[in-house]
Amino acid sequence: MTGVIELRDVTLGYERHPAVHHVSGAFAAGSLTAIVGPNGAGKSTLMKGLAGLLRPLDGEIVRHGLARHDIAYLPQQTEIDNDFPISVLDVVVLGAWRRIGAFGRVTRAVRETAQAALTDVGLEGFGDRLIGALSVGQRQKALFARAMLADAPLLLLDEPFTAMDARTIDELMALVLRWHREGRTIVAVVHDFEQVRTCFPETLLLARDVVAWGSTASVLTSANLLKAAAVSDVWDRHAPVCERIDA
Repeated sequence: MTGVIELRDVTLGYERHPAVHHVSGAFAAGSLTAIVGPNGAGKSTLMKGLAGLLRPLDGEIVRHGLARHDIAYLPQQTEIDNDFPISVLDVVVLGAWRRIGAFGRVTRAVRETAQAALTDVGLEGFGDRLIGALSVGQRQKALFARAMLADAPLLLLDEPFTAMDARTIDELMALVLRWHREGRTIVAVVHDFEQVRTCFPETLLLARDVVAWGSTASVLTSANLLKAAAVSDVWDRHAPVCERIDA
């Protein structure tokens, strides 16, 4: 199976301790996939691997035809330093840095595009405020605007709806569905199974290993969810990397 991004027997972890084991599969171009699983299942670790922020301990991640600027990664809120004194507009402008370069000039056109993105997510007039002064939902909207500026064909969203009120979730999910209609490939870590069933055609159920990966209806079964919980409960987080030996 091939796709826009393909995993070939991938193991990911930290200091040689695996967090995700032997993942094989692919995200098809233009697909919309939710990654779900118990706490500690390795979902965020897998996202970092897909984004190129974490090198596999074993196996290979193949990004077919994708350059670094073709991937937009939105991390968890807890990984973002909201105390850094930077304006909301400048946070959004950072979405364009892979296209303009670290030392490229931020043109008036780029800033106008950033302002338009803020308007698009409901933050018109917030550009001059410090990012730390915004509410959690408003900060997440600003990060979505930053992703819009990246204009990337692949978007990786790690828990994009955590700690959001229902209205903000609906607004951000509408934006995700718009990106999907535009033909972008989207992978998101999501905790709300009902939202996954309603909005995400494909699902990857992870419990360190892949429990199931395919159409959402076939993945989110009671049997698969029970299996994921059982696998997670017995996982040894200090286990060494195992090696598969071909017969």
